[in-house]
Amino acid sequence: MDKKADCCPAKSSTSIGRRTVLKTALNVAAVAMAGNMGGVESVYAAALSKSERDKLTPDQIIENLKQGNRRFRLGKILPHDYLAQKRATARGQYPAAVILSCIDSRAPAEIILDTRIGDTFNARVAGNIANEDLIGSLEFACAAAGAKVILVMGHTGCGAIKGAIDHVELGNLTGLLAKIRPAVDETQYAGDRSSKNDEFVDAVAKTNVRRTIDAIRNGSSVLAPMEKDGKIKIVGTMYHLNGGVVEFLV
Repeated sequence: MDKKADCCPAKSSTSIGRRTVLKTALNVAAVAMAGNMGGVESVYAAALSKSERDKLTPDQIIENLKQGNRRFRLGKILPHDYLAQKRATARGQYPAAVILSCIDSRAPAEIILDTRIGDTFNARVAGNIANEDLIGSLEFACAAAGAKVILVMGHTGCGAIKGAIDHVELGNLTGLLAKIRPAVDETQYAGDRSSKNDEFVDAVAKTNVRRTIDAIRNGSSVLAPMEKDGKIKIVGTMYHLNGGVVEFLV
């Protein structure tokens, strides 16, 4: 009996200690990998805290969004516990960015950039234009709520852009498309300037993004000085339906 007991000795405190150290090291490595993948987005964090958001610079926030899009394209989005995110943000929100994008069903900014509930404010309107109401929303997001990046996102194959090119008239949509039409005239393009030419449509979409940024800067006495002082950054992007890349425009 004693020999049988000796052949199967109780686990020593040394072996338990080694396993504990190994488990801790693996957990640390997992957290590090999550941090390297997204910076703000962590597997173990349900939402941004005010202190975490306030420590971030506009450039860091932009980099986090780029990394989020990279994860989306690679099919490696972070594991989202939306119930935990809901609970964590129920009493307060500290978004780092505000995104003005198109209503197109194929371009959901939160998914494309792999963000959580509470990470970004999101404004959507056909053709990602900026009128007084939308600019007021951006002012709230940045000046009142503390967001540090305004990201204007157009996308390829945009129906609103095609409608502006074709001079579509339909109820209140007529007035909306009229705000996009100057981008059609301003786009430098030597080829077929029709809505059937995808290359031209996308070129106009880029022009429209830049015009929207100009409208924000020129239309807000609140946001323009914040950008000038380096408190916020306003950036333009194009989401490519084929491939999923969010292209940051220079």
